[in-house]
Amino acid sequence: MEEKLSVVLVGMVLVHVALSSRVVGVPLEDEITSLPTQPSANPSFKQFGGYVTIDEKQGRALFYYFVEARSQPASKPLVLWLNGGPGCSSLGGGAFVEHGPFKINGEILVENEYSWNTEANMLYLESPAGVGFSYSPNKSFYSRIDDEITARDNLLFLQHWFDKFPEYKNRDFYITGESYGGHYVPQLAQLILSSKVNIRLKGIAIGNPLLDFGNDFNARDAYTWSHGLVSDSAYKLLSSVCNTSRLYKEVLQGTISPDCFFVISQVSEQFSSFIDPYNIIGDVCLAANNSQAAALLHPLWSLLYTAKSTTPQLEAQANGVERDICSQQNAAKYLNRKDVQQALHAKLVGVAQWSLCNHNSDWHYDRKDTFRSMIDVVSSLVKSKIRVLVYSGDQDSVIPFTGSRTLVSSLAKALGVNTSVGYSAWLVDNQVGGWSEAYGKFLSFASIRGAGHLAPETQPKRSLVLFKAFLYGIPLQQISSF
Repeated sequence: MEEKLSVVLVGMVLVHVALSSRVVGVPLEDEITSLPTQPSANPSFKQFGGYVTIDEKQGRALFYYFVEARSQPASKPLVLWLNGGPGCSSLGGGAFVEHGPFKINGEILVENEYSWNTEANMLYLESPAGVGFSYSPNKSFYSRIDDEITARDNLLFLQHWFDKFPEYKNRDFYITGESYGGHYVPQLAQLILSSKVNIRLKGIAIGNPLLDFGNDFNARDAYTWSHGLVSDSAYKLLSSVCNTSRLYKEVLQGTISPDCFFVISQVSEQFSSFIDPYNIIGDVCLAANNSQAAALLHPLWSLLYTAKSTTPQLEAQANGVERDICSQQNAAKYLNRKDVQQALHAKLVGVAQWSLCNHNSDWHYDRKDTFRSMIDVVSSLVKSKIRVLVYSGDQDSVIPFTGSRTLVSSLAKALGVNTSVGYSAWLVDNQVGGWSEAYGKFLSFASIRGAGHLAPETQPKRSLVLFKAFLYGIPLQQISSF
């Protein structure tokens, strides 16, 4: 009798455990069974897509795409990725163009052997509302978006997302991003710390980031001149009459001074739409003018470049990896397919189509935030013993590595932190992957050789090695490729 009772009790316990795991485990309604044209019907990892409502009263909801690590997801960290703009999609940019498990190639998805989910569980967030599939039924929200609101909503998203995925609540957590992510990432990290929420934040990594407007934009002038994109006379005008940061401010304010108008008229004659300022050694998809990179310069972009049409084509990178140079446009076509949206559990709310970056007339991001320096925010993170990596593709002329390198070096000096690993080359497959320097335990800078503004797209393997070193907390000079 006792033996039978034991069997019954064990059975009840097992049933309870099974039911409990269904309740507190992953949200099955968000699990993606397969994506259209996905190269592998049964990948080694699970993927999820769906919404997190962050304002029940207003109905505001943010869309996410989450992929578990390819192996041992239970023991690997959780990494949030935020694309910049402001107003650009982490789904169409980070996930399907840069370092997600599947990359767009023409009209289909192909496997990305250098996906960042080889090292971590990757969470891609479309933020703020109005970006990609994220939405606010109350359109008045779109007229007052700024950095503070974005950071607040991103934190609300994380708190609610952890309710959906409770098994990740106590996981080591990192925030990564690029471009205007230089604002999004450190401000979210700072808010996590100041709010004292239960999130195990360990570090941030930001690529070609906008950290200090004056420094970053003025670094363009010397960079474009030294790389032969403008002449000596044009550089003299930029450096002595009207530099890029002043020009950009005047464009945003809607009143261009005679000095700056003269400079832009002279310099624009030397810029070519056949050169991509975000990847100056790469070929261009001239049909594009709605990219994340273009969003950073909008509306200055329209004054300097003229869009022309071309057909999608592949570009062979120096390391032998082919990439779709019209990947951002093809990603937009893919994500506007109804079967793709259905597979992702996504929907269009208040817009006719999905866009990589939001330039709609009713969506307004406070551009004054562009001019705010993030150096004090980054400094506070380092002081709080949060690891900070600033990395730069060295072929980006919009946020050049020279400006970012100077900022990190100056910050280390201001903090009184000595160099712990001197500026030197790091290798991938016995070739130089870039240069890096570390300051103490919590601050470092690295360049990625041959990479553009979207470094993981243009140099995927080198970017993955950098990502691995960052997660492991190992100097790049000491890590093997894989």
